[in-house]
Amino acid sequence: MAEKSEPRQPTHRAYSVIRREGQDDYWLNIGLVFPHKDGSGFNLMLQAFPLDGKIVCREITAEDEQQTGTVTPLRPAQPDRQGGTGRGKR
Repeated sequence: MAEKSEPRQPTHRAYSVIRREGQDDYWLNIGLVFPHKDGSGFNLMLQAFPLDGKIVCREITAEDEQQTGTVTPLRPAQPDRQGGTGRGKR
């Protein structure tokens, strides 16, 4: 029987970004991301599915852990991959 090691900690949070006209976007926390033991992939543990099919994964920072200690249901706008906040009209 394989020896159990310490449980893996999540490295990222999974969000559904809900666009709202005239307001900041909601970053709805829908799950956690755990790296594979060999470092070659991830498991997404979702509590919900986004309606638009898009999932945004963001690395968990020390600041996130200090603020909540748990999974945060709503999140203010965060930088997107291009460095913007996602705020503003498109």
